[in-house]
Amino acid sequence: MISLLEDYSLKSHNTFNVETKTRYFVECDNIPDLAHFLKHRPHKDLPVMVIGEGSNVLFKSDYNGLIIHPFIRGIDILQEDHTGITIRAGAGEKWDSFVEWAVGNQYGGIENLSLIPGSVGACPIQNIGAYGAEVSDFIESVETIDLQSGKSKTYTLAACGFGYRTSIFKTILKGKLVIINVVFRLSKSPVLRTEYGSIRERLKNYKSIDISTMRNVIMEIRSQKLPDPSSIGNAGSFFKNPEISILELKAILTRFPKIPNHPSEKAGFLKIPAAWLIEQCGWKGKRIGNAGTYPNQPLVLVNYGNATGHEILTLAEKIENDVFDKFNIRLEREVNVV
Repeated sequence: MISLLEDYSLKSHNTFNVETKTRYFVECDNIPDLAHFLKHRPHKDLPVMVIGEGSNVLFKSDYNGLIIHPFIRGIDILQEDHTGITIRAGAGEKWDSFVEWAVGNQYGGIENLSLIPGSVGACPIQNIGAYGAEVSDFIESVETIDLQSGKSKTYTLAACGFGYRTSIFKTILKGKLVIINVVFRLSKSPVLRTEYGSIRERLKNYKSIDISTMRNVIMEIRSQKLPDPSSIGNAGSFFKNPEISILELKAILTRFPKIPNHPSEKAGFLKIPAAWLIEQCGWKGKRIGNAGTYPNQPLVLVNYGNATGHEILTLAEKIENDVFDKFNIRLEREVNVV
């Protein structure tokens, strides 16, 4: 079923809870109708954008184009053996509901990605990650439809171009496809990832440790550090942890010997916690009008009431400039600004 609406409010479709509108809005709950609409859609001169739960986007103004919201649901088992299971999940499934389903059925791997807001269809774009895990570790393929032709195409893991908080869908294919399904491979005997942050310490409070325990611990940590988008507008981490070369780090250490750093997947580079950089610049818990940083996690920008997208973006730019002035490090945004 296709629903085409005009001059449509996006307030309930972005977790920043910013009041903004789109010229046209389409919601579709099945693949054949979506493919037909894309082949024959009106207003082909207008820009097109796809959104899921709106958990990784900041609208700085109204959108003069067409927004497509694929509401394709379903979780199907494609293959199963004694080691694991292959599952196709619809793009419209809520990500944490899918994690809950997997853990409830004892299919492991994605439990460390619990409580991340957003949809299944959005998870490959950003290559979401948390607490030592990335979703690309468990993806087999991504099924898509071309926004212009309506033709379907499946991208294998190798073709997805996954990297730290990025993928081919975020770079060269940005704005060209709509993701309709994601195929995952989960394990029946997963290796638990307990080395990140305070996970091991919290696990001491449990008699038995399995993927259900891990999910509970991750949810405890996230709930204490990060705000619930249903209570206060936010899009999670606004910035990536910057990656700098070993030579750059040596230069910074002469001025800031206590700067924390962690290994990067890129040879010769290290990750610097963006939250630490922001806090050192005095932005933790700071508020300007209706926008500010979350007191428990300065990496998260929040809408305290009726902030506009422009206000939140202005705050982000101030933080970026202060971090660069102090550390000569450029913060890169995780959130897409439209």
